[in-house]
This record gives sequence, structure tokens and C-alpha cells, in this order.
Amino acid sequence: MTGSPPPVSERAERLLASPPLPQYIHEHFERRGEPWDGDRNPDGYVSMCIAENKIVFDLLEPKLSASRDVGPESFGYDAMIGSLTLRERTAEFMGRTFLGRRFAPEQIAVLNGAGTVLELLFHTIADPGDGVLVPTPSYAGFWADLETRDQLTIIPVHTRSEGGFQLTTDLLDAALAAADRPVKALLFTTPDNPLGRVYRPEEVAEIAAWAHDRALHLVVDEVYALSVFGEPQFSSVARLGTSLGDSTHIVWAFSKDFAASGLRAGVLITENEEVMGAVDALAYWACVSGDTQHLLAGMIEDTAWVDGFVAENRNRLRGAYDAATGALTAAGIPFLPGDAGFFVLCDMRRFTTDPTWEAEQDLWRRILEEANVNLTPGAACHVGEPGFMRLCFAGEPTEAVVAGIERVGRVVG
Repeated sequence: MTGSPPPVSERAERLLASPPLPQYIHEHFERRGEPWDGDRNPDGYVSMCIAENKIVFDLLEPKLSASRDVGPESFGYDAMIGSLTLRERTAEFMGRTFLGRRFAPEQIAVLNGAGTVLELLFHTIADPGDGVLVPTPSYAGFWADLETRDQLTIIPVHTRSEGGFQLTTDLLDAALAAADRPVKALLFTTPDNPLGRVYRPEEVAEIAAWAHDRALHLVVDEVYALSVFGEPQFSSVARLGTSLGDSTHIVWAFSKDFAASGLRAGVLITENEEVMGAVDALAYWACVSGDTQHLLAGMIEDTAWVDGFVAENRNRLRGAYDAATGALTAAGIPFLPGDAGFFVLCDMRRFTTDPTWEAEQDLWRRILEEANVNLTPGAACHVGEPGFMRLCFAGEPTEAVVAGIERVGRVVG
């Protein structure tokens, strides 16, 4: 017998009708097979839309190769939130390098990426239809992480360019008051993506107190904690007191600070036993491979190597940032200075035909087609006004970034 195939689920239909990955990422995967090469392919594709660090693999490779003595314990089941060995070493490493104190391994979960950590964490602290405050400009992936399967609604807290995109409690109050649904949490990022801003200790304290006073969960994304190359010192929310309490949670990952986005290892820190228990119950579908856990545990156990890597990584990020911003200045492209991360936010408003989202999209497409350079459109970062684009300067060799910026300058100039 023949007939029509059974239909897919309504959930699948929604995904097919509105894929969670934005257009610039699809373009990236289609074009990355013909990358820039100064000698062999000088007109090749230059990706400046993906927040990755590819300028330090030569530092990582010897250490990773030396950690290949994988034992039989890595080939069997272990705790789904990460082996005790990895969580103990992660607690020691994070406490020593940026948290300022050591958490118990029972307060740590290691899952397959920061996006998964966010999805499982928000699954436990909010219900479908609830709202989550997210200051903007923001990391584009938060929307997919929270809205796709958790079915939450992000309520943007738009900061404005005329105020230097500064987040204030007045803006938070206004967004909370205007929300059309219950708000359960604030998702706050420091160092910031895409601004590259490092929040001062008093600013972190003010945000934390605001969330506590309004009985909201505070989720602090600190994935760029060790990628600060400017003058400000990073201050973790963990340094505010002797306890996080039950409503503050920290998210970190190996993907950014160790240039290891492909290894898929994100970290949750929470003192809330119910939250950790619920995350543990879901971790079966989100665990990190035993091989990767063994690799990472061996890497962060070597404190002397870690300290040397972090210092050299910061030096290289500073050099890549200086080269990129120098090229932007030479091309006449304004940008907001940054102190951390892999990106700067470029002000492209003078190059758009109109102050509209359509004009921003047209300019992004023109740069992509004429310069073969992919930037992150401001709309993807949910900037509150059109005409801004994120430029990632560490996902390609610095020579490729400079060449790409020069091409963009020719297109817009």
C-alpha cells in the first residue's frame, strides 16, 4: 500500500517554519569552505560573525595532545552532570582564577555547552509563557536557548546609543513594569557580548540587589571572565558575598576562555539544591563525553600552564583588537571601544540609506555579497535601534580580519 507519509509534529512544523538559527549563521556555513588566504585565495570569505577564538590553538595543541592517556573509566557511564573529578578540578580552577572562592562539586554541573546550561537552568526556574529580562544589545543565541524548547518569552531591556548603551536600574524597572506576563528572571552578562564591556563591582552589586529586591532569579553569564584584555578588572557576582543564595546562578563555559567551542562543555554553579536536582534529572540528555571530561580535567589541573595560557591569550586578544580597531579607524567605520571578548560593536548608521531595519539588512547583505565578509547584524543582537553590527576579530587570523575590514571600508566608503 502507498499513501501520504504521517505528518510531523506541530513542534516540528514550528521549527521548520521559523528555524532558530539566524540567516547570518546559515550564510557562514555555506561560505566557510572558501576561506580567505593571503596567497591562494585573497578574495576568499572572511567570517567576522561568529564569536570564536582561533588565534591560540598553537598554545592548546601541545597540552591537549599530552592529555590523551584516556583510561577505561572514561568509556563508561558517570554522573550525568559531570564526573566528580572534573567537577572538583573545575571548582578549584574557577575559584582560583576568577570566582574568588571555591564552590563544592555538588554545586557544579558540567553539561554540553553554555546554551544547554541555560536551557536546562531556565527549564527549572520558569514555566512556559513566563518572561525573562535580557538587556540589549545582547548575545543573539539567548533567544534560541530560552524560547525554542523552554517556550519562554524574552523581554528586552533596551539600552540606547545616546547613553553609551549603559544599563540602569531605571531601565530594568521600566521593562519589568511594562511586561505583559509574569517575569521570573534577569539574564545578565558580564563581560558583555557584543559590547565587550566589563561591569565594575559596584555595578554588578547594584544589578544583583535589584533582582533580589524584586524576588527574581538572577542568572549571570560570565563566559568571557578570563578573556579581558583591557584595563578594567573582571569582578564575578560570586565575590559579592559569602553565598550566592538560592536565586543567583552563574554560567560559564570552556568555549570562550579556552577557545574550545567545539568541545561542548558549559558549567552551571548554583547553591539552590532544588535547581541542581532538577538539572541533574535532565542532564542525561545533555552530558559531556567521558573523553572530553578527561581532557578538560587534565588541562585545568596544571595551574602553571593555565596561568601562562590565560596571560598569553589576553596578550593576543589585545593585539587582535588593536589591529582590528586600527583598521576600522583607517576605513572610517565608527565603533564602541571594548575591553573583553572577541568583538566590537560597529556603528554603521551613516552607511545605511534609512534608519530602518530593512536598510540595516540591505547593508549587511551588500557587505556580504560585495566584500565577501559576514558581520553579525544588529537586529540579531536585538539592538534597540537599527544600524549597528557586531564584528568578531578573533575567529580568523588577524591578517584576514584586517583584509576583511579593508574590503568593508571600500564597500561603504
